Amino acid sequence: MATTDTVQSNQYLKPTCAASCNCKGYRDVREASTQTDTKVQGHGPRLSKVNLFTLLSLWMELFPKEEPEDINQNDFTRGTGLVVVRDHRVVGLHCSGPELHVGQVAVIRHGPRLAASDLYFSRRPCATCLKMLINAGVSRISFWPGDPEMSLLAVRPNGTDSISQEAMLDAIASEKLKSNSRPHISVVLQPVAPGLQQFVEETSRGCDFMERVLGDDPELDAGDFYWKQRRRNLDTFSEEFLIPHEQCHRDILTKIGLENFCMEPYFSNLRQNMRELVGILASVAASVPLLQHGFYRTDSQPATSEQPQPQGVSQEIARHCIVQARLLAYRTEDPKVGVGAVIWAEGKSGGCDGTGRLYLVGCGYNAYPVGSEYGEYPQMDNKHQDRQRRKYRYIIHAEQNALTFRSDEIREENTMLFVTKCPCDECVPLIRGAGIKQIYTTDLDSGKDKGDISYLKFHGLQGVLKFIWQKSSLARRASEHAGLHLANGCVGKHGRQPEQALQSNKRLRSATNPDLSPVC
Repeated sequence: MATTDTVQSNQYLKPTCAASCNCKGYRDVREASTQTDTKVQGHGPRLSKVNLFTLLSLWMELFPKEEPEDINQNDFTRGTGLVVVRDHRVVGLHCSGPELHVGQVAVIRHGPRLAASDLYFSRRPCATCLKMLINAGVSRISFWPGDPEMSLLAVRPNGTDSISQEAMLDAIASEKLKSNSRPHISVVLQPVAPGLQQFVEETSRGCDFMERVLGDDPELDAGDFYWKQRRRNLDTFSEEFLIPHEQCHRDILTKIGLENFCMEPYFSNLRQNMRELVGILASVAASVPLLQHGFYRTDSQPATSEQPQPQGVSQEIARHCIVQARLLAYRTEDPKVGVGAVIWAEGKSGGCDGTGRLYLVGCGYNAYPVGSEYGEYPQMDNKHQDRQRRKYRYIIHAEQNALTFRSDEIREENTMLFVTKCPCDECVPLIRGAGIKQIYTTDLDSGKDKGDISYLKFHGLQGVLKFIWQKSSLARRASEHAGLHLANGCVGKHGRQPEQALQSNKRLRSATNPDLSPVC
């Protein structure tokens, strides 16, 4: 169990651990498998739950706003992301709204269901949010130890004072609330598993989204393109979440009651763990580049539709949700393929947070059944001859987990599934039966039969709008070729990239540029 961020936390901090965490200072930070009971590790390094929830909270802080918010120069509040976890499962993804802080949003959205929940903030929440959350009976409040929600880096409108007096008073009040509260209010930041950074970079360069990009542009240098995207993301995220000047960071930690983390080696390890997580977020985001590609419809109105269908979300929001799914995929127990899925729904009226009308229905990743023995399951894929020892009959797919453990019901409104891989024949009937209205994914496996798992039903899925990751110019070329005006980026069969072209460029996706090294 994680400890609070007071003196007690430091006795557990070792050079391998930057903040109070579940490892309690041991070098072997292996944890139990994602959904199963044993401590047998899967196919390679993966995100711990703590780091996954932290990354999702950081990414939620960057949730794209469809409408620009009015900026109040007298407001020193920083936008904040929040992940609500209950029974080790994500039940809420939120961000600050135009009028409400994200902690207030959680109280409105979840109410008494916040009791016994764990909350992961992208920044330390302000006293206004803390007092409500403590009163709601949450179990733990964890936050990213940078500039807090009531910003200590804000500048007064007259530019004469770099530290707001209101922010200082809020920090004092927050510390008083923490010391007198029942919930653990802490910095929970675990070291990244050895080899995870490199694993994320390699799998990001070779994921289905990058494969589509490279298949559409055969002359594109895969390594150069990927590293440029990653470096751009890293610069943006570092500016947003990391404090470049160490002394400034020490001052902020001291002012918000984390002076114990200013001592060495804890301070250096803390910053190193922060850099590593920001690097992972930059790598994952670089795998879904919104330059010439996006999510465009590949079918006309569904045959069963008698009413106008809801339009898709903006490209920025679609990409944001897919990156969420890709982060979830790094918790997989599948020895070979990590898949993540997120289900969002669009209400009829605007919500209270920065996601507008969107609210989370559920999310998941592919893993073995809950409570079973991980080590007892087959680990082989379809390349092995012994079919009895293959994994496919035992793995719970990401879409299945998202539907099983959803935190909200699927109503008669626009419900969208964002999944990192084309849904297979096993999941297509579930998606249709659950009432999902839209799917955002890739279709590289569509129409393929791999023996143990096939994707033959996806292309013929009726009653569900399919938005496929592809080059935006394909829509214009398809319209010119068909001589028709296709609305909303709708692409017919003529716009599909030939399979041979995709396979011929497969070698490009693993190429790297020797002159561009990863930025850490």
